[in-house]
Amino acid sequence: MKNIVVLGGGLSGLTTAYLLKNEDISTTILEGRDRIGGRIHTLRNDAEAPIEMGATWLGKKHTHLLDLLDQLNIGTTQQFMGNKGFYEPMSVSPPQLVDLPPNKEPSYRIDGGSDNLIHSLANQLDQNQILLNERVRSIADIGNSLQIQTNNTNFDADAVISTLPPKLLIESIRFTPSLPDKLQNIAAGTHTWMADSIKVALTFERPFWKGSNSSGTIFSNVGPVNEMYDHSDEQQSRYALKGFMNTAYHSVSQEKRKQLVLDQLRRFYGDKTDSYISYRETVWKNKPLTYTEYDDPIIPHQHNGHKVFQQSYWDHRLFISGSETAPSFPGYMDGAVESAQRVVTQLKKLI
Repeated sequence: MKNIVVLGGGLSGLTTAYLLKNEDISTTILEGRDRIGGRIHTLRNDAEAPIEMGATWLGKKHTHLLDLLDQLNIGTTQQFMGNKGFYEPMSVSPPQLVDLPPNKEPSYRIDGGSDNLIHSLANQLDQNQILLNERVRSIADIGNSLQIQTNNTNFDADAVISTLPPKLLIESIRFTPSLPDKLQNIAAGTHTWMADSIKVALTFERPFWKGSNSSGTIFSNVGPVNEMYDHSDEQQSRYALKGFMNTAYHSVSQEKRKQLVLDQLRRFYGDKTDSYISYRETVWKNKPLTYTEYDDPIIPHQHNGHKVFQQSYWDHRLFISGSETAPSFPGYMDGAVESAQRVVTQLKKLI
């Protein structure tokens, strides 16, 4: 197989291309967005802390990801939690500043931002390997090759590796011949991680929440933000808070969400809240290259890592990869890396 096409330029797709290049196997990445990274999406402004609107944290148990970071000489920094946190149990009582228990499994963030990993992988590849704004419409088995039609042109491939969320894959691309019914049914009910998340963040000139009688760690049963954490950079020179907003607010306007967040933070920080520099948000449900509506209710990680994704199709020429397909830590960055390693191992056995 000399001509391999990878669908998706996120962590799994870029890792796949990087691993195959190490085996002297060339690939072409087709990415529908105008950027690489997929659900790793770091917003940057030189005067402000980088803001992670997508995948952010990892743990020591995420060994596939940690090994990749080591290969690329990228470090990690422990997430700052502090000794105290705000807890808001109900709307009729004020927030409480409580002691946080020792964290036996702390979370870490990637030094330089999550997109540091993305761009480090991309820098290992030839730039002509990555094609942006190429939304795949159909894939057909025409006998001696697979024909891929995008919104712009056609590509021929000896093999195709999809790293798209399984549900998005089967609902956005037409396959000829049709994929097996079992694969389609499982994929249709597979949870796409982060697709229903709303991430919000505010940047500040100073970290006033790090005082002895305050905290940047918030847990709220009231909302609209259910969790919030310190999101300052690893040098502690640019400051931010980032959290998760209740998904019920995806249908209201951005300005309304902003006002709701500010109103909530004033309950913790008072007028200091109004010193923010910028407000950022990402409603992943509004991203058509990530999310598609479900016909029936699903639960987190439903069908993630299912064995149907571990198989190859069309006589070992179509492979289903991506974070949701990983048996361990599906939906996380570690799952994205593990799925890439699995498919590369499968391909090497066929070449």
